[in-house]
Amino acid sequence: MNDQRSAAATEPAAAAIAVPEAVTALGAAATDPGRPGGAGDPGAPGAGTWAARRAALAPIALVVAGGLSVQFGSAVAALLMPKAGALGVVTLRLVAAALILLVVCRPKVRGHSRADWATVLAFGVAMGGMNTLFYLALDRIPLGIAVTLEVLGPLVLSVVASRRLVNVVWAGLALVGVVLLGGGGFDRLDPLGAAFALAAGAMWAAYIVFSARTGRRFPQADGLALAMVVAAVLSLPLGVLESGAKLAVPSTLALGAAVAVLSSVLPYTLELMALRRLPAPTFAVMMSLEPAIAAGAGFLILDQALSTTDALAIALVIGASIGAVRSRSGGARREA
Repeated sequence: MNDQRSAAATEPAAAAIAVPEAVTALGAAATDPGRPGGAGDPGAPGAGTWAARRAALAPIALVVAGGLSVQFGSAVAALLMPKAGALGVVTLRLVAAALILLVVCRPKVRGHSRADWATVLAFGVAMGGMNTLFYLALDRIPLGIAVTLEVLGPLVLSVVASRRLVNVVWAGLALVGVVLLGGGGFDRLDPLGAAFALAAGAMWAAYIVFSARTGRRFPQADGLALAMVVAAVLSLPLGVLESGAKLAVPSTLALGAAVAVLSSVLPYTLELMALRRLPAPTFAVMMSLEPAIAAGAGFLILDQALSTTDALAIALVIGASIGAVRSRSGGARREA
């Protein structure tokens, strides 16, 4: 779905990637209590309780802004699909994001081992597969439902990683939500679209695993930029085969670039800035709210209204994701 998104029900994958200095500088003055002129500077106007509260809320605002950017970017992508097709939109997004990241990060290609390249290749395949499958789902089912089904991938990963019995309850709660979404048998939804969304969730889980491994092997965001190139190269033949010359239409290129910025570059930057100040479990809980944000974006931009049953189902999956994150973080504190 969103190649820069971190885990929605697990420890955020982006936490494993060092924050580029240029990105850190953008939000340092607003969020660093120790910087002159920053929120906690004793000499700054309004210092004290209000400054501390503002500093605490700043990373939360960044996460919310990142989530809004991702989901509204997906809504724009849905509007672009009639012109360029689902695979064409994926290609435009990944190619544009790869070019932007290459320019910004300027990753080094020398000095890496064969195992390093194998990891970044696997990361790129997971990233490309996640995006392709999600956009294929988005072409068939509403945005909010597609994101809700996709979130099950990280949720399952969280349950498996935690190895705690209580998370079986959260998994069962999510399953009830999925059954409600499918109307008891997915006969109300396009079955292929639902399958694509679930498969995208599985690729999202793989993305989380390989993102963390890539972050340990490559400095800053070099691994991410290189993996994005892999994903773009893999998607390019599919996009050209489906859409051909349509991808070269100036208006289509402009919208594709907008999707790349909204769904990849901007949220990635905002989330990395937030992770400098926000505990990983808190970040993951907030990311669990993305199905609700997606439903809102689908309603406002795509006129995709949800039924009461759909809203309840999405709430159940969100609740299960939050419960799994809290259970996992709580277990980790007790084991520490």
